[in-house]
Amino acid sequence: MNITEKFLSFSLLGAEWVMWLLIILSIISVGIMIERAVFFWRRVSGLEKLMPDFRRLLTEGDFKGAKKILEDSRKLQASAVAVAVDYVDNGAGAVEEAVDEGVSLLRPQLERRLAFLGTVGNNAPFVGLFGTVLGIIQAFHDLSLNTQGGASTVMAGISEALVATAIGLLVAIPAVAAFNYFMRRVKLTLASVDALRHALLAAVKSRQSESEGTEA
Repeated sequence: MNITEKFLSFSLLGAEWVMWLLIILSIISVGIMIERAVFFWRRVSGLEKLMPDFRRLLTEGDFKGAKKILEDSRKLQASAVAVAVDYVDNGAGAVEEAVDEGVSLLRPQLERRLAFLGTVGNNAPFVGLFGTVLGIIQAFHDLSLNTQGGASTVMAGISEALVATAIGLLVAIPAVAAFNYFMRRVKLTLASVDALRHALLAAVKSRQSESEGTEA
């Protein structure tokens, strides 16, 4: 059996298995969307409520209180900055390094499973198109075995095969939309980390300036 015959025997499996594959990918994608939505709602959203108290405590020089309010919030971006408060006595450079370390640990948690959504969104239409091609090949093969069926045999097979393309698009569109939405949430979360970072660094630099002025 040559390569052409092997591919023909494979293509005669039709588009049905491709459609089931797309349905499975869709179910997984929906599960990831729900999990990520709950994750961002519980572990990320609502940080803006503590910002006024955090800035006030920093202005008062109460770094321990500022760290406590970050830890009590249980928000991931707050945890990434809370560790840096311990390095206040070492200067702004040490604080900056500590925050960078926290961000490097935070980013993988924020982007977890999003690559799957992006991959499904980009490739599901091509998987559906592949199923359609297989279905068309099967339809013409059925016609060759039943020439009396005529165009109706081919049209029935092609219409069924086109369903695979439709399912591919149906799977891809929500996956792409969810991927773009959650990536935007990642950017906003990292931006909130920067807001905490700048507030903390401003307080540290102000403290250093006051210490240098006192020594002078």
